[in-house]
Amino acid sequence: MAAVKSVTVHQLKEMIDAGTDFQLIDVREPVEFEIAHINGLLIPLASVLERAEEITKDKMVVVHCRSGKRSETAIKALQQHLGYDNLYNLEGGIMAWAAQIDPSLQVS
Repeated sequence: MAAVKSVTVHQLKEMIDAGTDFQLIDVREPVEFEIAHINGLLIPLASVLERAEEITKDKMVVVHCRSGKRSETAIKALQQHLGYDNLYNLEGGIMAWAAQIDPSLQVS
């Protein structure tokens, strides 16, 4: 199986600031999303394969969770079962984003 590609929170911020065309997917649970989010499309890990049609194959997709573990699991499942090759894991997840980019985010 292909290794999981990744981006850092600083690379993601640069992409957002530059207006790069990409999709951001949040695989956390709805209750976590309500507490804090960075404007990704919420597709909880348990439903990621069922809702795969919502995840584009035509451009870069950054997948994130709290720390990077669930998003890595989601990426591996999408690669293995559906042949995705355009997915990138956000290193450190929303915790890294809050620590390094936006300290005002209240993540638990």
